[in-house]
This record gives sequence, structure tokens and C-alpha cells, in this order.
Amino acid sequence: MPKVSVIIPTRNRAPLLRLALASVLAQSYQDFEIIIVDDASVDDTQAVIANIADVRIRYFRHAANRGEGASRNAGIARAGGDYIAFLDDDDTWLPEKLAAQVEALDRCPARVGGVYTGYVRFHIETGATIATVAAEKRGNIYDDLRAQNWVGSPSAVLLRRECFAKVGRFDEQLKFGVDYDMWIRISRFYDFEVINKPLLRYAVHPDRLSEDSRAILRGKESQLAKYADYFAGNRRSYGRYFLSLGVLYCYNRKPTQGRAALRQAIRIYPFEARPYVNLFFSLWGSENFIRMKSLKDRLRRSFARPARR
Repeated sequence: MPKVSVIIPTRNRAPLLRLALASVLAQSYQDFEIIIVDDASVDDTQAVIANIADVRIRYFRHAANRGEGASRNAGIARAGGDYIAFLDDDDTWLPEKLAAQVEALDRCPARVGGVYTGYVRFHIETGATIATVAAEKRGNIYDDLRAQNWVGSPSAVLLRRECFAKVGRFDEQLKFGVDYDMWIRISRFYDFEVINKPLLRYAVHPDRLSEDSRAILRGKESQLAKYADYFAGNRRSYGRYFLSLGVLYCYNRKPTQGRAALRQAIRIYPFEARPYVNLFFSLWGSENFIRMKSLKDRLRRSFARPARR
């Protein structure tokens, strides 16, 4: 059996999938299998895969759309490797990504469950780099994850297969943030190692789930129901969680719920200005809230531009 199982969940992104697959096949480390889980695509995904002649590629298709968690779990169920890597169908790896992670995980003690890397966020339509994000938190990061998802995208992670035997597979009931949920669960029992070098190109585009405010809101509601006691362990971060919820409610034209969440943010951690500002904006209704936030963001970007010489 290969040492690494690369799992690629996909749905209706045939052109991007071709690039993602090419980035795996171009890896300097070649002891892997590729498991593609097609979540009921209706484009030419099957044709793209059929045109790539590599016996290491295994393709499975769901008859109906089952979601991100179910697709990742279907891949895990079929994986034969000791290590498992994930690649989203709109991301790409740099050629040395797997080699660096396998080497790192090989030399780590058994208490280290996974290795994640830095990444470059880029705009998929223009190719312009938005930001380079370092991998920062190593070791026992269970408490650190209260503040935010430090591990980031599944595309940046290589995990020991045994992690899933210990903590279970992805939560298929969550519609957003299934990766964050998994990192929290793994970090209860395992440490994480990091490779600071950015070895992943993370695509940003309107079709990405992380750009869907309704999906993010549903996901954050589900996370809060599941992890309220855990998040409450860091009052500042817990307050910011309700701040984020409040903003999302207002963007989704639910100002009453938005104001309730923003007031809760202030009660939990009253030492930050943003909940007060957003609460003031919310008093003018959702449409005006969105306009004022948009104006505020434009002004911030304008002042952030470097002066011309």
C-alpha cells in the first residue's frame, strides 16, 4: 500500500480539479494514492479524470449531493495509507509539499498527529497574491484553537491515519467549519507540528463556501451549539465569536438577532470597541448596516495603501 492517501472531494469544478490533480502528480514525493470523491457533480468531472492515465487515481461518485463532511469521510473509509492528506479541488500544492510533510511526520514522536504548512492566499481570477499566511502554533494547540482555526484549510494538513480511529471522522451534520471541528477534536489527544514555508496555494473566489455568509452563519451557530463551553474558556475570543455572529446576522438581514449577539459580545468582553461600533450600525437596519460596513472597509483599504513616490 502507498504511504500517503490523498483525498480530493469535488463538486462541479472540473477545470479547477484538473489543476489540483496536476499539482499532486507533480509532487517530488511519489508514494501516494489519490482518492477522488465526486459529490454528485453534473459537469464533466468524470471526463477530466478519465483523461488522466495514472493507476494511482481512484474515483468514487455520490449519486446525490451529501456535503463536505460526507465526501471527506468517504475518502477516509477507502484510504490505505498510513498518512492522509486532503486537497480541496480549487487549491494546489507546491511540488515539495508532501515530501516536507512526510519527512517531518516521520521524525516526530507518535504524540504528534499531524503537520500543517503555511500557505498563499490568491485571487483565482487574477492570480494576484492576497496574503502569505505562516503556520504558527505547534505542539499542544488545544487551548490556542479557542481563539481561531490556526491550522486552517485541510489542504495544508498531513495526518496520521490513526487520528481518525481515535477521534472519529468528520461531523457530517456541520455545514461549515467541519475542518475546524476536526482540529479541535484531534488536538485533545495529539500535538501538531508545523512547516512555516508556504507550500499551498489557497484559492479565493466567490464560489468558495467560505465566501457564503449564510453558510458561515449556519456553521457558526452549529459550532456554538457544540462548543459553547470550550469557547467560553477564553473570554476575549468568546466575545469576538458573538461579534462575528452579530455581524453575520445583520448581513443576512436579521438585525434583531444581530443586536442580541452584539450585546452578548459586549457582556462577555466589554473592553473592545468593535462590538459597540457594530451595535450602533445595526440600529439603522440591515441595509444601512451593510452600506456603512462597506464604506468603512473601503476607507480602511484606502488609508492602508502605500503613498505614491
